[in-house]
Amino acid sequence: MALMIRIAVLVSGSGTNLQSLIDNCKSGYIPGKIVLVISSNPKAFAIERAKRAKIPVIVLNRKRYKNDWTYSKRILKEVRKKDVDLICLAGFLWKLAPNIIKEYRGRIMNIHPALLPKFGGKGMYGLRVHKAVLKAGEKFSGATVHFVDEKYDHGPIIIQKKLKVRNNETPESLAKRVLKIEHKIYPLAVRLFALGRLKLQG
Repeated sequence: MALMIRIAVLVSGSGTNLQSLIDNCKSGYIPGKIVLVISSNPKAFAIERAKRAKIPVIVLNRKRYKNDWTYSKRILKEVRKKDVDLICLAGFLWKLAPNIIKEYRGRIMNIHPALLPKFGGKGMYGLRVHKAVLKAGEKFSGATVHFVDEKYDHGPIIIQKKLKVRNNETPESLAKRVLKIEHKIYPLAVRLFALGRLKLQG
């Protein structure tokens, strides 16, 4: 029997991946509970999703902190308070500083809408990723769940799933198709973590 892990989800936008994690915790597919949602954006729709699910939400506007270090220090303070086992970044647009990475190494996950290491890095989020994929003439795209380290969209890959890029693909249609993959593989990665089936080696 798996222990119920305590999860914090960090968001900046509409929160569809947050919703997917909420639904999968509720159904029991993920043996865990989301105990905290932190939003960097006071207008993110993800806040509404968390409130509907009766999950505590904190808005920590990045613009009010002088650098990544002080911002991450505040996030760290909040996740410690809630005794969090796993931090999930779900459309979270800010880089976490080494202070939080060090304490939670192997316990911070991110989902990215491309097949890393391709099409990752600073500024590569949302439709920008899908535009870059199409511009490069890629035959395949997909999504990646990975553990977070000190670099953008870097760190050990947990799961990747790919799809074939269609001839008439637009960035919008690709985004929609990749999002469906994200909603499957992120809960799976969290489930594997909760069941103790992920190990970091080296």
